[in-house]
Amino acid sequence: MKRLYSILAAMTLATAANAQIGAPFIHDPSTIAECEGKYYTFGTGGGGLISEDGWTWNSGAERPGGGAAPDVIKIGDRYLCIYGATGGGLGGGHAGRILTMWNKTLDPKSPDFKWSEAVEVCFSDGMEDQDAIDPGIMLDPSTGRLWVSYGTYFGTIRLIELDPTTGFRKSGNVEKDIAIDCEASDLICRNGWYYLLGTHGTCCDGVNSTYNIVVGRSKSPEGPYIDNVGRDMYHGGGRMVVAAGDRKTGAGHFGRTIIDEGVEVASFHWEADFDMGGRSTLAIRPLLWKNDWPYCGEQFKGGTFEIESERRGYALELAVDFVRMNVARMGGFGGFGGRPQQNAEPPKPVENQTLDQVKSTWPEGDIPARIGDYMFRPHQRWTVTPVEGKGAYLGNTYFKITIEGTERALAATADCEVKTVPAYTGADEQLWRIEQLTDGTFRIMPKVIPGQEGINTSICLYSAGDSTPTLAKYDFSSDNSKWNFRNH
Repeated sequence: MKRLYSILAAMTLATAANAQIGAPFIHDPSTIAECEGKYYTFGTGGGGLISEDGWTWNSGAERPGGGAAPDVIKIGDRYLCIYGATGGGLGGGHAGRILTMWNKTLDPKSPDFKWSEAVEVCFSDGMEDQDAIDPGIMLDPSTGRLWVSYGTYFGTIRLIELDPTTGFRKSGNVEKDIAIDCEASDLICRNGWYYLLGTHGTCCDGVNSTYNIVVGRSKSPEGPYIDNVGRDMYHGGGRMVVAAGDRKTGAGHFGRTIIDEGVEVASFHWEADFDMGGRSTLAIRPLLWKNDWPYCGEQFKGGTFEIESERRGYALELAVDFVRMNVARMGGFGGFGGRPQQNAEPPKPVENQTLDQVKSTWPEGDIPARIGDYMFRPHQRWTVTPVEGKGAYLGNTYFKITIEGTERALAATADCEVKTVPAYTGADEQLWRIEQLTDGTFRIMPKVIPGQEGINTSICLYSAGDSTPTLAKYDFSSDNSKWNFRNH
């Protein structure tokens, strides 16, 4: 239960394309925290990971105290860290302590970097049916109250309240049992609902770990937390949020990061990444919502697609002349039905129109883009490819978007329009940020707008009309800002 970042590796190792790169090795990561333009996460054992862009992760974050499964949250202009000391059966027992400490910055090179003395906020004595470990923290945006869930399979998941100004246990607060049959829990709030996310299954056994993340929800932070079929998490309920997949197993220690309206990611660890020697690694996935239930989407890896506007369902295409396909129609009445002929040959599949059949009709220079009916034509087929070494954003690298079988690339213009250029050159205006939104559609944003300073974070590919793509300010409430990738 946490939000993202932590470490355990001093080596620099590049992974396969479209996975976190660098040395993203961590167990029990905290929720992602951003500080002075960098991202941080902390893990079991002390220390943590730092990323300049949210894509390349390496060791370097510092946290004293050791212990297990920290979480980090920014409150005002300070960062509050909470973690478990012992417990979890470590050292043979379940006597545990949960502690908090503050820092003005997470940058260990800053002159302001200094953790305050850790303060105990709860404990377990090793005899009761509870284990004080694995804390997850939430600041309620509607009330300003600060809540912590903690615990393991050894007994219950408990809830306590802290003072958000001191990080101490709130005076008079009495702990409350809210769940069983999980650990590494976290709390989040959205649309008037409170969610308890717990890690179910077995941990700490590499490729044999069965960890997965489940959820229940409530109208009160104090529960009861009920799943999608009415089971109380206090009686073992929980709806699946993310399980094993993509040669990775053991999803645990959830964290949520809101990037923009309608743009969210979940962070957690994989107990074992089969492609990384079975090591525990950091994961960042799109966080989607359906009927006010969260679930994790798949990391976008590119491919060849129809790029379809959510506005009308039309396809992004080159603004070129439509080339008809001359296919004989069979049957009576001009080929529109009629009785089948006796002894007639069965119909043969119609071959798709090929690039070689039409590319000579296209202009050689820049070609504008438009939107139209999808007809399986070469001018409507786009290959989306991750580009390494050109920067990144939280959870992914930038992509180039080219017409299938060519290097003709989609590019942003200085007047906030889109066009295609004859060849991809690696220019920043030809790089695209692609993020899955909470409703399952996608936001497509140019890395830069030519002539404007800095990295673009607000202007997206936009359907200004049924046939007119342009670039405009992202608006999650409008289908004009949303696109789908269809693999026909």
